[in-house]
Order: sequence, then structure tokens, then C-alpha cells
Amino acid sequence: MPRLFLQTYGCQMNEHDSLKIASLMRSEGYELTEDPSQADCIILHTCSIRKKPEHKVYSFLGRLKHLKQKRPDLVIGIGGCVAQQEGKRLLERASHLDFVFGTHQIHRVPELVRRSRDKRERFCEVGFAADPPSLHLCPGPAPHQVKAYLTIMQGCDNFCAYCIVPYVRGRERSRPPEEILREARDLARKGVREVTLLGQNVNSYGRGLSGYPTFPQLLEMLHDVEGIWRIRFTTSHPKDLSVELVETMARLPKVCEHLHLPVQSGSTAVLERMRRGYTREEYLERVRLLRRFIPQISLSTDIIVGFPGEEEDDFLQTLSLLEEVQYDGIYSFKFSPRPGTAAARITDTVAEEVKAERLARVQDLQGSITEAILKRSEGAVEEVLVEGPSPKGKGQVTGRTRTNRIVHFPGDPELLKGRLVHVRIVRGLKNSLLGQCVEEGAGM
Repeated sequence: MPRLFLQTYGCQMNEHDSLKIASLMRSEGYELTEDPSQADCIILHTCSIRKKPEHKVYSFLGRLKHLKQKRPDLVIGIGGCVAQQEGKRLLERASHLDFVFGTHQIHRVPELVRRSRDKRERFCEVGFAADPPSLHLCPGPAPHQVKAYLTIMQGCDNFCAYCIVPYVRGRERSRPPEEILREARDLARKGVREVTLLGQNVNSYGRGLSGYPTFPQLLEMLHDVEGIWRIRFTTSHPKDLSVELVETMARLPKVCEHLHLPVQSGSTAVLERMRRGYTREEYLERVRLLRRFIPQISLSTDIIVGFPGEEEDDFLQTLSLLEEVQYDGIYSFKFSPRPGTAAARITDTVAEEVKAERLARVQDLQGSITEAILKRSEGAVEEVLVEGPSPKGKGQVTGRTRTNRIVHFPGDPELLKGRLVHVRIVRGLKNSLLGQCVEEGAGM
């Protein structure tokens, strides 16, 4: 049986697309291997949203050259956002690379592998499609999987100054609601209890499409799927966070009390240069709206430091925003210009050493905020969906609260995996919680 090594870089969308690739290749008779030296086909599924993951791709690709020299029959392909961004330049850069495929060509991966293997061709397929077939692929969960991603849309129409997504994933396309519901029901039948709805901007699902529900209406429809106990979604653009959506989140018991709401900067001046479509105060108004309707909600966000033109005062406003909002966690990055974006043409850049210093300050502050929030959880009883064995050691299981906090506690994973249990939090750590099970539920 031929073997596939599949390396994934980047976000949840990429992870889910890699599941699609794995499912397609299994249908061709391939089995997955974690050892590239044992593979007959190697596929790197890439992310270019920042410079760091892109550099990781090039580094790993370089290390594959000696494998190709030893085994000329080995097929090596690169897909995803770096592939879409660079196209044929990747083939010029790496003579041992066989093929390149873009973000709208995932459904063709088995065909492309056969073409490379049988015809010994080197080629690039990065064309966009009006309705990419890969958007409609349903990879299905792995055996005994408790949680799963469910794509509801792809692409983005916002064109934020720093973001390459519209250029490498294309414009917004929403999946038909009946297709989404069919996939959700199938996941539930296979034992999935929590779904995370995926899209570059889920809040704009169905916009401008006749007969499509709004995103809040889609949540209502998914809420009625029997067997799904929890619903999450990502990512939400703050400018599109409506009162209707917040009211729906508060009203539907299956929708979890957690939201990832990327702010990027606490300075209105920087937000304007980023083309984010909201001010600092408008963002804070949305936070207050969420906490008025859902007092227990936990929030996470993205922060970019060192955007061109960011002064120290701008950065201090970002720190003060973290203090005011009190996020559970953040994803924080140094600004790195992406090819073809508006920000890449701005010359008023911030020195790398300043970016590094600001990133460290952001992470230090957020670390103390996260730790304090988790400490305040001590003594509370939380509903936890058990995901499986804990990395903390034998006799421990792990899961997440409705507010997306990780909890480790004593228990048998064979008995508890996939069940909702009530856990008393006994200790808050830096990034997770320790607990003790007080009631074992069977679910909903």
C-alpha cells in the first residue's frame, strides 16, 4: 500500500483542508505515515498569512532534496496559500519539487499525484474557480472523534491592508445551507458532539445570496441537529458583529460562551491604516454588547505589533485595550509584509528590534491576565466535554469548558471520552485548569 506524508502549516482552515486531502488520498489506496523517509508521496499544505510559517515551508522543502535524490520515484507536491502566492516560482526554486496546487484545486490532488507519478511532469495548477469543488468536500471525522470542523464559507471580501487571504483564497463563497446541515447530521451520526464552523468571516455568511439564511439564522438551523451538543465558530470580523448575532448566541443553549474577535490593534489610527473598518471605541462597544447579553463569555483575539507607522503611543493603546477587555488568550505576532498587499507598499516601517520588544511586552501582559482569569475559576463547577487522555499523565483526561478553557482531571478516558461531565476547578495554572469530576453526565 502506498504511503502519504502530509505536513500542514497554519490555521484551522488549513487543518480542515488537510483532512480533505487525506480523505481523498485514502480513497486512492494511500495510508498516512508520520515518517517522510517512508512515504511514496509527500504533500506540504502551506500557510502564507505570516512570514514565519512560509519560511518553515522552504526550510522543510529543502530538507526533502536528499530523499528525492535517493528515491527519484518519490512524488513531492506543495499546496495551500504559499502555493497560490508563489505558483511556478516554487518549481524554479526547488528542482526536486514535482507539482504545485492552489487553494481551489484540493479536489484534484489524487489526479495531480497520478499525473506527476505516471507522466513524470512538473506542473503548477493554481487557477481560481467560481465555485471550487473542494469547498463542498466533507472529509468526515476520524474514528471516535469528539470534535470536528465544518466549513461554511471560503474566502474574504474585506481586503485589510496587511492580509493576503483575499489574494490566495479568493472572494467570499458560502456553502448552501442544506449541504452544511447534511454534513452536520452526518458528523453527529458518527459520534461528533461539538462542531466549529469555519470561514474567513463567518459573520458575512450568505450575504447577497438569494435564498440563503443569515449567519444567525444558520446557527438556528444547526441548533436543531440532533446529536450535536456544542457549536462554536471562527472567525468573526468585528465590523460585522450584529446585535442579531449576539442575541442569537445568548438564546441558543448549544452555542458556546466563547468568541474569537480579532482586534489587531488598540489604536484607532493604526486600525484606519489597517483598513479594519472600525475604531477602538466601536470595537469596545461590541465587547460591551457581548457582555451585556452573555455576561460569562470568554474572548480571545489577534494582535499585530509593529504595523507600519505604529508609534509608542499607538502600542500603549494596545496594551490598555488588553487590560480593559481582559481576554482569556491572544494570538500575537510581529507585522510581516505579505506580497501584493497594501501594507507591503508602506515605507514607514518599524524596526525589527522594536517589534520584538513590543511583542514581548504584549505577551508578558497577556500571560498575567490569562493566569489571573484562570485563578479566578478556582472553586467553580464547569461543564466539560471530555476529549480524551490528558498529556498530564496516566489516569487523567482532558476537555474544554463551554468558555473554551482546557481542564485536566482524574478519570478513565475509555469511559468518559465524548461525554459531558461537571468538574470542580481546584487549581488555575498559567494556560489550563486542574479539576475534580463531581458528576458524570451522559450528554444532552
